[in-house]
Amino acid sequence: MTDLSNAADVIRNRLSYEPITERPNLRLPGDARVAVWTIVNVENWSPDGPMPRSVLPPPMGQPLLPDVPNWAWHEYGMRVGFWRFLDALGSRGLRATFAVNGSACRVYEKACAAARDAGWEFMGHGFVQRPMHRVEDQAAAIQDTISTIRDFTGRAPRGWESPGLTETLETLDLLSEAGLEYVCDWCLDDQPVRMKTRNGSIVSVPYTVEINDVVMSAIQQQRSDEILLRGRDQFDRLYQDGATTPRIMAISIHPYLTGVPHRIKYLEALYDYILGHEGVVMWTGEEILDWYQSQTAAR
Repeated sequence: MTDLSNAADVIRNRLSYEPITERPNLRLPGDARVAVWTIVNVENWSPDGPMPRSVLPPPMGQPLLPDVPNWAWHEYGMRVGFWRFLDALGSRGLRATFAVNGSACRVYEKACAAARDAGWEFMGHGFVQRPMHRVEDQAAAIQDTISTIRDFTGRAPRGWESPGLTETLETLDLLSEAGLEYVCDWCLDDQPVRMKTRNGSIVSVPYTVEINDVVMSAIQQQRSDEILLRGRDQFDRLYQDGATTPRIMAISIHPYLTGVPHRIKYLEALYDYILGHEGVVMWTGEEILDWYQSQTAAR
């Protein structure tokens, strides 16, 4: 069992407190203000266990297995919703970062192949959709995910998103030791920051729990247009702030949520709004990582 007595110290000592107003200046190419990246999350929900999320409560409040209605809700995203994402991004010349469970490369091989062929960046997202606290051997699961993605795409992933953004006190160390270069579990800044590990460091690339359809659609149950309304407001302020120092904006989407018919047009409208501005770069997570490392190498 993990010793949590020094949890606060372990977490706070991962990085120094450095206000964004007091940092050395960073510059995006062409003096752009905002770098926007899209994370498409593809997960393997096993029908023989409890579902990670649910849209339909069980009758009489009694959990029932197999949970066909909620498994099918997710499965729709992989059969239909994912392909809407592929079209929405591809028709605009955009590439996503593909946060994928290692086991999904087999279960949803055609979708993963389409993402690979579209030039999307593959990012580790656990081997199965399970909190890191429930993974019996984290190091093995991380290695299995890396190996599966390497075998499927021809190159190892450089980034990692834990299922549900969950981490134990040692997850960050294990990710770094496995050779991963960036993580997006720590939604604490508008710029990348370097985090300490027991064998060096790893970069935290800004992710989001706000412009994230799990929060908006599955948890808060907002209207279908919330991703456009909230995403536009998020972009506007980051664009304003970016006149002084560049900012990163993440858009996190799941095929079974934003890929449904009544939401997809609002994602497309958000992209069109962002693309209507000068001074924006549309990148993947590894492109943000490379830029940040090049900007901070001398330090």
